[in-house]
Amino acid sequence: MIEYSRLGFLEIELQQEVVVIKEDILEKIILVFMNTGSSDKAGFEYYMDELKALTEAAGGQVAGSLVQNKQRPENATYIGSGKIEELKHLIIQSEADTVIFDRELSPVQLRNLEERLEIKVLDRTMLILDIFKQRAKSREGKLQVELATLQYRLPRLRGKGQDLSRLGAGIGTRGAGEQKLELDRRYIRKRIKDIEKQIGKIEKTRGLHRKQRNRAGLKTISLVGYTNAGKSTLFNALCKIAHKSGHEQVEADKRLFQTLDTTTRRIELCKGENVLLVDTVGFIRELPHNLVAAFRSTLEEAVFADLILHVVDIADEEYLEKIELVEEVLSDLGADQERILTVFNKIDLLEDKPDINGVPGISAASAWGLNDLLETIRTRLNNEEFSIPK
Repeated sequence: MIEYSRLGFLEIELQQEVVVIKEDILEKIILVFMNTGSSDKAGFEYYMDELKALTEAAGGQVAGSLVQNKQRPENATYIGSGKIEELKHLIIQSEADTVIFDRELSPVQLRNLEERLEIKVLDRTMLILDIFKQRAKSREGKLQVELATLQYRLPRLRGKGQDLSRLGAGIGTRGAGEQKLELDRRYIRKRIKDIEKQIGKIEKTRGLHRKQRNRAGLKTISLVGYTNAGKSTLFNALCKIAHKSGHEQVEADKRLFQTLDTTTRRIELCKGENVLLVDTVGFIRELPHNLVAAFRSTLEEAVFADLILHVVDIADEEYLEKIELVEEVLSDLGADQERILTVFNKIDLLEDKPDINGVPGISAASAWGLNDLLETIRTRLNNEEFSIPK
């Protein structure tokens, strides 16, 4: 079993012996981007910064980047032959360990690039999967991430499961099945079916719990939004201010996808009126479809809530695009628009307060505006026209 310590050590347990290897140097990463000209300069730069942030969230160090200006990717190698040679020189110069491409690579592209570059090659999907592997703590979360990883890697296997069976280290090599030697496709498909059955049982249990809450008249509020919008900070702040300061806090910082597992707390909106507050995984543009499918049951639990708080980072220059993306995902999951309450967070970071047309503006970090938000929540939950039977 491979476990990664955040204190800078790598612990490998093999045949009952534990060997501790000091890991002083972060994995050096080269990022490769394809600029098709479909977005403006500012939008493309933001996209680049987001991939850099994802790389750092996975524990990597960005050692350099390369941009290919091309209308469409090459079918065989994603980037052109000239850029491949340029990338080879950059790898040697920076002594990089890994190259990460900004979009999902096909099995053919991945194989050809690894052969040409002679270095570990990952794509954006594999990077996000790696982050999810690091963040998953609950049994359901680990199963969902393992399912998404196996489904993604199955068509990319070469030989007898060598891609999954190797004992690897570093970004993109953690997680499901790596400790099992000679893992072949038949075993992977069997494992996928087994995981799907386990998740199905968890879904049934969750459904029973939801029915019990409905019978008891206990309403649910879920927090959704783009990753790093401040959902977990708001979750902690609401738990503290709503007479439940003794609850264990969820971890919240500026790393992307800090919160992965769904967390539920009972809070008191007013005397005698209790509700459940649910913190969920954040969204991101081009979220891998395997992850969306694997986490669909968890995400649907959020959209079944009596009230969905869509938390938006109003200080983010791309906040309008992110609102659109989250709303699109919620719509695909079947969320009722009448149940969604948009909340503008981090309003204290703005020099000039914008015209937000009645949308609640708060600062979860400083607790500014939270009492007004709680009053808005009470009004929405107790509005008979708003209350929709399930």
